[in-house]
Amino acid sequence: MRFSLHRRPSSPPAGSRDPAAPAGRPDAAVPGDDHAGHALRAPSTLHAFNRYEIKYLLPSTDVPAVREELSGRMDADSHGGRRGYGVWSVYYDTPDLRFYWEKIEGLRFRRKLRIRHYGDRSTIGDDTTVYVEIKQRVNRVTQKRRVALPYRSARELCDRRVLVDHDPAQRAFVEEVLELVSGLDLRPVAMTGYQREAFVGRDADAGLRVTLDHRVRGRDRDFHLGADAANRLIVPGRLAVAEFKANERVPYWLTDLAARSNLSVVRMSKYCQSVEAFGRAPRSVFHVVDDDPAAGLTPSLTPSLTSIGE
Repeated sequence: MRFSLHRRPSSPPAGSRDPAAPAGRPDAAVPGDDHAGHALRAPSTLHAFNRYEIKYLLPSTDVPAVREELSGRMDADSHGGRRGYGVWSVYYDTPDLRFYWEKIEGLRFRRKLRIRHYGDRSTIGDDTTVYVEIKQRVNRVTQKRRVALPYRSARELCDRRVLVDHDPAQRAFVEEVLELVSGLDLRPVAMTGYQREAFVGRDADAGLRVTLDHRVRGRDRDFHLGADAANRLIVPGRLAVAEFKANERVPYWLTDLAARSNLSVVRMSKYCQSVEAFGRAPRSVFHVVDDDPAAGLTPSLTPSLTSIGE
C-alpha cells in the first residue's frame, strides 16, 4: 500500500505582493517557512472564536456510548433539538487550490473561506440568514470570524465580488472577504453537508464544545446551498467525526473518554475530503477513503484508521 504527499503549485516569487495580505500591510514571512503572504489580521471582536481543536474518527456504532458520557457532563446545544441539525457549507478556493494545499502541507498560517448554513437546506432562499466565514489556523490555534448576511447578499459578496450592505461595525471583515475573493480570484470549489450533534460545557468546562458529525457528504457542482442536487458520502457512512473544541485546554475527563473509546486522532479536513473524493486533487495520506461502492474503490485501497492519524 502506497501513500504520498503531493506538492502544491509553486508559491509566488519572493518579493511579490500576495493578494491575500490585507491592503496597506507588508507581507510577513514566517521564520523557517518559505511561503510568504500570511500577514493575518487580528480577529475581529465581532463573531470571533479562538479555539484549540482536536478531531477524531469513531465507528458510528460507538456513538451512543460516547453520547451518553457527554450528556452526563455537558449540555446539549439548545439549537440542536433531539436529532441535531444540518450543517451545509460552500468552500471557496483559488484556481490552483491554494487553501487546499496549505492544509495538506500543514502550514502554520493558513485560512479558508466558506458560506455556511445551519438547518434544513430545503428551506434556504434569498432571505435566509447564512454566515460568511474565514476560518484560519495560527500555529495551533483555530480562529473563526464570521458575519451573518441574507443568502442573496452573501452570494453577491463572494460570487459577484460586490461590497454589500452591512453593519458599519462589520466593515473591516466584509472588506477583507471582498479583498480575498477579488485578489485571489476565489470561486466555489466544494460543498459539504452533515448532521451534527453538539454539546456545550458547563460550570468548570464553560467554553468547551464537542460535536459529533454523521453522514458527512459533499458534491463538486450545483453550489447553491438550497439546490436539490445529489450528494455523495465523502467519509464512510460507518464513521462519525468527533471534534473537541476548547478555549484553553481539553479537560482530563474528555481525553480519558477519548482513550477509553479508542478514538483515532486525525488531520482530516472535510473540505479536503470533498476535493479529493471528486478528483480535484490526488488523495493525500490524510484522506479517509470512501467505502461507497459508487466510488469504485477496492478494499485493498482502504487504509486502517491508524494509518491516517497524526
